[in-house]
Amino acid sequence: ITIIPDGEKGNYNYSAVIHASLLFYEAQRSGKLPADKRVHWRGDSMFDDGKDVGKDLTGGYFDAGDLVKFGFPMAYTITMLAWGLVDYEDAYQKAGELENVRNAIKWGTDYFIKCHTSDTEFYGQVGNGNDDHAVWGRPEDWPKTKVRPAYKVTEAHGGSDLVGETSAALAAASIAFAKSDPTYSATLLTHAKSLYTFADKHRSTYTAEITDAANFYKSWSGFGDELAWAATWLLRATNDTQYKAEVDKHFNEFGKQLMGQPTQFGWDDKTAGVQVLLAEVTGDEKYKTLAKTFCDWVVNTAPKSPKGMVYLDQW
Repeated sequence: ITIIPDGEKGNYNYSAVIHASLLFYEAQRSGKLPADKRVHWRGDSMFDDGKDVGKDLTGGYFDAGDLVKFGFPMAYTITMLAWGLVDYEDAYQKAGELENVRNAIKWGTDYFIKCHTSDTEFYGQVGNGNDDHAVWGRPEDWPKTKVRPAYKVTEAHGGSDLVGETSAALAAASIAFAKSDPTYSATLLTHAKSLYTFADKHRSTYTAEITDAANFYKSWSGFGDELAWAATWLLRATNDTQYKAEVDKHFNEFGKQLMGQPTQFGWDDKTAGVQVLLAEVTGDEKYKTLAKTFCDWVVNTAPKSPKGMVYLDQW
């Protein structure tokens, strides 16, 4: 990676950045690792995930420095990886990372399919946050006597933020795999539609049922943004006017948030993503204006570090 000193102009080696970024995700893989793994110091781990509830919940990604599998930020991550591949497949091809990014996405989507155990049941976390923080070590060395509980959302409460984001991830991934693996793409879309219906019909923030996640990944923005986000990705994946009607429904209900100016885009608040994606998918000037307003704010008004990097908050 080339670092350009102040005052000099040059080209950054973005292929190297993409390569390193994908290696980061590969280092976070849980479960049975493939024979062609590129992070050789990682090994198989957490084969008992889901056994406490009689399910196979192996696979997926650990949460950065932790060993918990938090479904909410994991789903956001897969949505973003898929979005990048959908819009910039040629760039991944030129970087020599096309198969690697597909594998990164599929490592997450395969896990989400396992977690989607019925139309109204979805496992959104494996591992207890506090128990995990009390163990300092490699996932390969997790104590066999320490059970990693599996947590789910059901129709009893619902989990519209978690389930909606997972629907978005699977819908986006269905586009990413449409040409290379149409059968898998169709499977992803089927799960995305089912999860969207679950998210919209049984409305709640997911931490009402998965209370352990509240100290780590509570959705402060609510779930209106995830419902609109999922509907927008389903619209892009299907071009079905049904989902345009769903988008309009959510804008009518959550308009104060969705029509407002967000201050960031991340695992919690998807408002800016909804605005940009709708501008891209529909070409509607209303959404283009919202997207431009957000981008202009980031460039011209958002706080900056002394070297000019946008600073949104301490996290």
